[in-house]
Parts: sequence; structure tokens; C-alpha cells
Amino acid sequence: MKILIAGASGLIGRAAAAALRADGHEITRLVRRPAASDDEISWNPSSGEAPLDVCRTADAVINLCGADIAAGRWTPKRRSELRASRIDTTQTLAKIFAGWGSAEQRWPTILINASATGIYGDRGNLELNESSGPGSGFLAELCRDWESAAMVASESGARVVCLRFGVVLSKGGGLLARIVPFYRAGLGCQLGTGRQWMSWIEMEDVVGAVRLALRDTGMSGPVNVVSPMSVMNAGFTRALGRILGPQLPMPVPPFALRALYGAIADEVFLASARVVPAKLIRSGYPFRYENLEDALYQALAMDKVED
Repeated sequence: MKILIAGASGLIGRAAAAALRADGHEITRLVRRPAASDDEISWNPSSGEAPLDVCRTADAVINLCGADIAAGRWTPKRRSELRASRIDTTQTLAKIFAGWGSAEQRWPTILINASATGIYGDRGNLELNESSGPGSGFLAELCRDWESAAMVASESGARVVCLRFGVVLSKGGGLLARIVPFYRAGLGCQLGTGRQWMSWIEMEDVVGAVRLALRDTGMSGPVNVVSPMSVMNAGFTRALGRILGPQLPMPVPPFALRALYGAIADEVFLASARVVPAKLIRSGYPFRYENLEDALYQALAMDKVED
């Protein structure tokens, strides 16, 4: 397949592009600077501009764009940046599918768009699958609008899949890049009560979900990309502690997190979402990493020492 990828320089984008290229697909990356190689196309999503004639020769479009949610407090300016990095890019890509099939030329038939389990908000111990409604808060509303922008392409006949990523475990960045230095220094600890559910996924399974979304013609709409074995924050902390050594016995109190991070504390660090990958399970997807410790060893590129 000829696949167009936006956000190919990000954590998931790098892994997905490399894997799909290894699978034999022709990968073209959308970049926001002048194209520097034959596998790049320049675009300007902030102004809604994309080279439609070239983009429409692809078989599939994968959109993984989105500024880092946890990088900086959610000031009004930052909230606007987070929305623009997701919704403006998605709306621009949806234009590729406008008028689908109206001309005698190749058109993309698939849009795979990133989303996040943050759409569910803070839901306590409730099990959440793809049919569960969105929660409340800035992050939930952002994800809802993000997916709505992507689904516009389905009105033109495209198959649209919104991959709701959980906490991605990878040595290349994301959560582990932020917290592992503290754990290596013995300064890791649970957040708040530690009873908030964390829905996680190892990078190899993230790539596996992208591959499945491309080839499974019956898959559409939202798809939870998480392990079947969610854990509470306290369990996540203990698992990292067993790998990296003893950590602090006392948790970080919620008020301290709120003082440091503002709204991010309640919507990202303290929110509980027990998400179930119902569609992946029904598809028969063979999860490579269901056990958290195995996933952490893989993500940290460490050899597991058996007792």
C-alpha cells in the first residue's frame, strides 16, 4: 500500500513508519518544513493547506499529529495550541477525502486517526469500552472534537478508524522518559491515593494495532488501544519499583500535583479510566504484552531476571 503519514516524527509515528516500511509499504511523510527527500511532502495544516493532488494518490492516510498534552500547564494559549495541533491537522487531512470517487483516479480509502483514552474522563472503577460515552473536562472534549473532525471523512465513503491510545510504554519517550530518571534515583512514588486506573499499551502492540486497522476492512470508528490488563497507579508504581529498586514510601498528595500542574493533575495524573480493548479482543488481536512487568522490561530494554 501507499501510505501517507502525518506526525511521523512523533513517538508513535517513528515506530509505525519504520514497521510499515519494513512490511513493504510505500511510506510518504507529511512535514511542516520544505521537503528534504523523495519520501516527504510539505504541508501547512494551520492554514488548511495540503497538496491534495499528491495526497489523493495514497491508499491510506494515518494521522498521528498532536502536541504533548502534559508538556506545560494548560493556560488558555496552551489549550488553543493543543486543539489546533489535533483538530486543524485532522480537518485538513479530511479534505483529502472530499469528493471521494468523483474523478477517475486513485483515492485513499482509509483514514486512521489518533485519539486517546482521555475521551472517557475520570470514571472511577467503571469498565469502559468503545460504546461508552465521553466524559467531561477539557481533555475529554478535545478528544471528542478530534474524533468528530476525523469522522467527516466517512461521509465521503472512507473507512475511518480512531485509535484511542492509552499510556504508551516506550523507551523512546512518553511517560517512561519523564518518570524513569526519578525511579532510578529511588524517588518514585504513587500519585494521590494510587487507586486511579491506568490503561497502558506497549509500543509493539501500538504498532500491531495500526497494522490491524489498515488490513481489517471491518474495523471502523473508535478502537481502544490498551492492554486487556489495566492497573491502578499504585500497582504501576510497585511494578516499576520491582524493576528499578525501592522507591519512596509516601505518595505525592493531590494538592501538590495541582499546585505544580494545575488542571493536568486532575485530568491526567489523578483521573481514573479502566479501559477495555473490546474491539481488539473481538478481532482476535494477539497481544504481545498483556503483563505490565513484561511490557516494562521490553520498553526499558532490560533483561528480565527470573526468581
